[in-house]
Amino acid sequence: MTSTVTVRVLHDPVAAREFLLRQRRLEATELPERVRAGIRTIFGADLTAGEVVDRIIADVRQDGDAALRRYTRLLDGAELDRLEVAPEEIAEAIAAVPADVLEALRFARDRIDAFHRRQLRSSWMHFDEDGALGQILRPLERVGIYTPGGRAPYPSSLLMSAVPARVAGVEEIIVCAPPERDGRISPLILAAADIAGVDRVFKVGGAQAIAAMAYGTESVPRVDKILGPGNIFVVLAKRRVYGEVDIDQLPGPTETLLIADESADPALCAADLLAQAEHDPLASPILLTTSAQLAEAVKQELASQLPTLERAEIAGEALANNGLIAVVPDLPTAFDLANAYAPEHLCLLLAEPWAHLDKVRHAGGVFLGESSPEVLGDYTAGPSHVMPTGQTARFSSPINVEEFLKIISVVGINREGLTRLGPAAVTLARAEGLTAHARAIERRLGT
Repeated sequence: MTSTVTVRVLHDPVAAREFLLRQRRLEATELPERVRAGIRTIFGADLTAGEVVDRIIADVRQDGDAALRRYTRLLDGAELDRLEVAPEEIAEAIAAVPADVLEALRFARDRIDAFHRRQLRSSWMHFDEDGALGQILRPLERVGIYTPGGRAPYPSSLLMSAVPARVAGVEEIIVCAPPERDGRISPLILAAADIAGVDRVFKVGGAQAIAAMAYGTESVPRVDKILGPGNIFVVLAKRRVYGEVDIDQLPGPTETLLIADESADPALCAADLLAQAEHDPLASPILLTTSAQLAEAVKQELASQLPTLERAEIAGEALANNGLIAVVPDLPTAFDLANAYAPEHLCLLLAEPWAHLDKVRHAGGVFLGESSPEVLGDYTAGPSHVMPTGQTARFSSPINVEEFLKIISVVGINREGLTRLGPAAVTLARAEGLTAHARAIERRLGT
């Protein structure tokens, strides 16, 4: 079966660069009318997304659990007596999940665990004639992971944050997820939480969950760091509470950029683009290729494969909104465009992908060759699939063990070291006009 597919095909690298660099940003996201209508019904005013988040955070800080129950009723349609998931609910959920899915979740957990254990590093101390200098590493005490509801549950995303936290030695991991109207959380989410070693799960979604984890309520404990994706309200709430707690990132719509040459299989290129597109109508599936013939073949494959998908409507919207096939003159141009875009996922479908790895400067993850599809990274490759989006790969990294560790500097200077280091410190303190600083050392030196 074939049909037309709407996706931009550009033969001008300048036009491709302009398209890549004007992708949607958080501030530019417009709320659909149905969402705006819901806001008017709940709040009695036509509020912006930011104003809604500010109201919710203020209410949770003031009213605690009562505000969480109220917003759960208004936004999720669920009446809750108890916010925390009971152990028997988790047991029921695990019993309801097919055995092969549970086994796949455990397999993924073990792969994620093994990868992140390789990242662990130790405290260190250096001793010399001046004394000792070093660093001690301490894990965060408590982290909170937000797991969205929406179009589909994503137990894999929970594993990708919780398992590195457990490897790092975090003492307590909590999860917040929105309930369905019957007051239950998806059995897949609860099973993944149990397999990942999560300590507590709460039936709280949206901006109210972020506020609860940032400030604490009668039921939900305050955390040190909040992780996890979500809708515009969740992302804005994470931005608002940063500073009260740490956050992982401000995730936007997901992105995959393929660089392919004439050796690439057009059916596989199309399959990879569609795998990205089915996430969200705002997802960005992008192909840069040196072959005009491949570009045309991929477009035909997209038209052939798209109608066979369960989420064809979503994938079709993503292709129309943010999809791109660009024909470039050579691979250096392709890598220049890719580095300017700084994609979440960069897939090299090239005859010799390893030969070009050194050209990659900005990407959340690199996937080398046709046997390393990005989808494998979503589940069982090992690295966390929570990666930077919206060009933040220019300066940030995927979730890793160090997200959950603090460094504490250690200074243990002896008397001889004080005598040698002190005079210059006094000079600098006086140059900055900090007399008390200078005297704190001078008194020790007897000057």
